[in-house]
Amino acid sequence: MPTVSLEVKAVSATTTPAPGMKEAPRVAKLIDVSSCIGCKACEVACQEWNDLPPSVDRPFTGSYQTMPDLQWNFWQLIKFREVLHQDGRLEWTMTKYQCMHCADPGCLRACPAPGAIVQYANGIVDFVQENCIGCGYCITGCPFDVPRLNPQTGKVSKCTLCSDRVAAGLEPACIKACPTNCLSFGTKEKLLQIAHRRVEQLKERGFTKAGVYDPPGVGGTHVIYVLPHADRPEDYGLPKDPKVSWTLKLWKGPLKWLGRLIVFGGILAAFVHYLRFGPHRVREEDTGK
Repeated sequence: MPTVSLEVKAVSATTTPAPGMKEAPRVAKLIDVSSCIGCKACEVACQEWNDLPPSVDRPFTGSYQTMPDLQWNFWQLIKFREVLHQDGRLEWTMTKYQCMHCADPGCLRACPAPGAIVQYANGIVDFVQENCIGCGYCITGCPFDVPRLNPQTGKVSKCTLCSDRVAAGLEPACIKACPTNCLSFGTKEKLLQIAHRRVEQLKERGFTKAGVYDPPGVGGTHVIYVLPHADRPEDYGLPKDPKVSWTLKLWKGPLKWLGRLIVFGGILAAFVHYLRFGPHRVREEDTGK
């Protein structure tokens, strides 16, 4: 694929627009759950490319899943679930889970550290480790429960969608390793077309509820899914209607501006008081001399 420049679109804890931002094609990852065989090559490729250390202190629990959940050093996870349908049928689902790179990222909204989280114009949301203060607000702000804190370094980590590879014109490592083409990478517009064509194929095969998972509650995502049962994303470990919480919107919206207004009003009132009454002078009788 052609080289995709990493023009910054938004930066955490700042309201000033990124200087010199250029138009860039929006990139995305498409995960076709119906063709995933759970081989976990994507997990291995992610660990190897990002040089993530193994979690040797976690014992094997007997589950097909490599880990119970995402970790600070484990950014891609194939979730394995057994789903019992109302008609008694048992279905196994295997779904790749990682950062969704939301168009309206709750992590970036919540982050109070300037420059710790950036959103590129191509849609990738990336963490800048040296600017992270380890407060964990990004963890609570994420509607998908993805970022993880490293207790040793106090830094938060997650999938970067291989922003370094994308900037060099390469596809993410997990895409490269997938043997079934269950994973695809490209512009979001093109992948949405492919996804909807795949949905039509699934419907012809009897999956009448097949659909594309691109939740509008976070402005859409740059990791999209084709689900055979799109009416029940919970069966695949995905939230049904993820949204940035209203408390976060209130905190970073009206309350933030109200706080600034109160501070500005206090400074203005002190200045007007000074102009009208002049500086306060301490009388000798007040000092007891």
